[in-house]
Formats: sequence, structure tokens, C-alpha cells
Amino acid sequence: MANIELRDLAHSYDGKHYALEALNHTWKQGGAYALLGPSGCGKSTLLNIISGLISPSQGEVLFDQQRVNEHSPQQRNIAQVFQFPVVYDAMTVRENLAFPLKNMQTEKAQIERKVNEIAQLLDLSDILHKKAKNLSADDKQKISMGRGLVREDVSAILFDEPLTVIDPHLKWKLRRKLKEIHEKLDITMIYVTHDQLEAATFADEIAVMYEGKIVQFGTPQSLFEQPNHTFVGYFIGSPGMNFLSVEKRNNGVALQDTLFDLTAAQLDVITQSSSSNIKLGIRPEFINIVEPGAPNSFEANIEFIEDLGTHKIVTVRFLGTRWQIRAAEHILISGNNLHFELPADHLKLYIDEYLVGEAQSPIEGDSCE
Repeated sequence: MANIELRDLAHSYDGKHYALEALNHTWKQGGAYALLGPSGCGKSTLLNIISGLISPSQGEVLFDQQRVNEHSPQQRNIAQVFQFPVVYDAMTVRENLAFPLKNMQTEKAQIERKVNEIAQLLDLSDILHKKAKNLSADDKQKISMGRGLVREDVSAILFDEPLTVIDPHLKWKLRRKLKEIHEKLDITMIYVTHDQLEAATFADEIAVMYEGKIVQFGTPQSLFEQPNHTFVGYFIGSPGMNFLSVEKRNNGVALQDTLFDLTAAQLDVITQSSSSNIKLGIRPEFINIVEPGAPNSFEANIEFIEDLGTHKIVTVRFLGTRWQIRAAEHILISGNNLHFELPADHLKLYIDEYLVGEAQSPIEGDSCE
């Protein structure tokens, strides 16, 4: 296992446009991490630079303070599991799992012990004797995962969207299985995905990527409660954060004739800023529905209501912007209009897309230590 450090790392495939902007980051030994973001944000590029499949355009990759830019994946001692299963169809499941250990000339008794251990963890024990070519895509991907897990000496195991080919009803089970394996084996794992549920289920800490940058790094809870970038607010949560573009006023911010109260810290930042890119954000869960005429309340037009059994999602039109409000099932909503309040401790202020006016979550450049 190793601490993996990225120093001033950036990458361009054509020398003009950067798939990865310059970043600094550290993955702590033994941690379970996720790289989360949409397609094209640089997740797989970053993972392949860590593994040694891609050489970065600039910057350094260090394992335990040693530069490894010129080292191959084998020299870095990295195990990588790809989006689609990589197995030897002519071999049995047992032979596939044993293959990395045989290449390292591991003793036969140790190979047997390790193969049986990993097979049990991945529920492959009953099919160890079967040829891989006759198995489902689910089982093949478990074999591919097992080949990465079977080695005890790896610096890290990297997963590049490994559950793409897995049937939906098995995904949750495998995510939990990977988490259990990490807790048991204490191996550094980095998991690439575009699915926030996969990331939150697997990882202790998540790096959210957007347009080639790590815009926030933290626990699933911190990403939800304290989104450091408007993209994090939008991407994390279902539904995502509500945003409203506002204008600077002498005593705060406003849209049209509607003034919004800000905290003292937010007012201080607004006063010093010259930017016109100002947004307010709040999550649907934190908006309180109130009676008409309640002090400091706002009015919106109801567009439609989704009753999801345990709660309702109310879509409204507020100052020309579509917002969503999460309401408890017992709350009765009728008519065409709805009144609500925006609690000050949950109303976030963003300037140039970044959170301001309060303690910020770790972002690009911070380590995970």
C-alpha cells in the first residue's frame, strides 16, 4: 500500500485543450475513495495517470514520496479493474484468480489459501471449477475484481466504473461487498463512477470532478450539506440544489423587487466582491412550507406535485426559475400557490460558482489526510 500524491498534475491529449487542469491531491494509504463526476470530466484520465497507463503532460505522481512518472503499472504495483471484465475464457475461475500469484511465483499453498479467501468474499466458491467463458457478465466482472484483490502487496486497487455491466439488482450487493473487502483487507482503493449512490456507498471520502478539476473533496455528508461549488450542489442529491441568479444591492442581494436576507458573513463578502455572477442556493429538503402571510415568507406558483409515498416533490415557479421543494407526506398542499421560507443557515451564497461567506469544505489542492 502507498500514499499517492499528485503534484501540479495536468494533462492534455492534443497540447491545446486540457482534460485535467493543474491539481494537487493526496490519497491516504488504506483509504476508500471515489472519483465522482459526469462523462468527460477527467475521471478516467486521472485514474489512468495514477496507474501509469497515461503519462501526464505536466506534474508528478508520487508513491510514498517517490516519483513514479516513468514507472509502468507493473513497477507501480497497481491493480486495476476496468469497466468491462478482463478474464481468460479458457481458464477456470480458480485459474483466473490464481494467475497473478503464479506470475509472482507465489508458493502453491499460499495461492490456494488466497484464492479461496477471495472466492468466498465474492461468492465465487461454488463456481471455481467452471470455465470463465460459460459465465455471465456479472460473474466475469467479479473474477476481474478478484484478480485485483488476490494480491496482498499492491500499492492500490483502481476501479474504473466496474459495475457498468452488472445487473441493477446485483449492483447494491457488490458495492457493499467491495466495502466489506476494503474494511477486511485495508487496501487503498479508488473507485471511478458517475453514480452518486455508488460513490456514497463505497467511499469514505469523495472527490467530485467537473471540467477537469476536483471542485470538492469530502465525506458524502459534507458534499450534501456544504456544497463548495454550484456543480456539486446540482450533481449531489435527488433532486439537486435549487439556484437563483441574483443582483448585488446595498443591503444584500435581490432579484426583481424581492430582497433576500443574508448573514453578516455573506454580506461582508458581497460588499467586497466586484463579480456579477452571484447565486443563492438551497436544497429542496431545507425549504419550509408555511401558511400564507407568515413573516419572511415567499410565494411561488405550483407546477406539479410528485407523490413518492414517503414524501412529495413539489415543483414550483419562483421568480421565473423552476424550483423543487421536498415536503413530508403529511403536509397538505392545495391550490395553485405555495408559501415557503428559506432558513438562513441553509441558504448558501455563491460567487463565480464557488461557495462564500462561511467555512468552506476542502477543495482542490487539499489532501485527504
